[in-house]
Amino acid sequence: MKLSIGNSLKLAFRPWVEGLEHVPAEGPAILASNHLSFSDSFFLPAVLDRKVTFVAKAEYFTSPGVKGKLTAAFFKGVGQLPVDRSGARGAAEAAIKSGIEVLERGELFGIYPEGTRSPDGRLYRGKPGGLARVALATGAPVIPVAMIDTEKIQPPGKVVPKLMRPGIRIGKPLDFSRYDGMDGDRFIMRSLTDEVMYEIMKLSGQEYVDMYATAAKRQLAEAAKRREE
Repeated sequence: MKLSIGNSLKLAFRPWVEGLEHVPAEGPAILASNHLSFSDSFFLPAVLDRKVTFVAKAEYFTSPGVKGKLTAAFFKGVGQLPVDRSGARGAAEAAIKSGIEVLERGELFGIYPEGTRSPDGRLYRGKPGGLARVALATGAPVIPVAMIDTEKIQPPGKVVPKLMRPGIRIGKPLDFSRYDGMDGDRFIMRSLTDEVMYEIMKLSGQEYVDMYATAAKRQLAEAAKRREE
């Protein structure tokens, strides 16, 4: 199913790709990407020969009706794993556990260090918990990835995507073996995450904002509410 979905996406949108040679032909690796659009988790797997697994909200797999079944089949087809996000801490732990399991099988694991989609196309501070813990627990190399223009194809709230070419830049793998045995050190986790975010920034050309995207979304929502009052 991944093959048919991937081929359909490539035919319809013709994404351009740079750096495919940096994705290993076998063995575990973490693909750490910026996050501009709901469609990011579809375009990246579509251009890779290997399966890459992301985690997704459990609601995408349990919605009722025909639409719900189609959505669940689509997400399973592109390698998404359901994670219950009803509790923030529990969801984070489940995502980390899933990532470790994927990598221990020798597969590719995809993660968005920002934790959520960018609200304005800029690159936000990476959250150290998920990416760093998975990388340090497994020793897998981290491959920085930049999605280009996907927010123009499917902005938040838009159901029907616009037909245009997105881009994907894949950077050289980053080796963090120098941090072996330091997975409990919050300063090491912060340093690792910041290094990955810097490489993503160079690949994407995005403006970097030293705050979390979740905080930026709250500020935007509060500003919009004040304007309505």
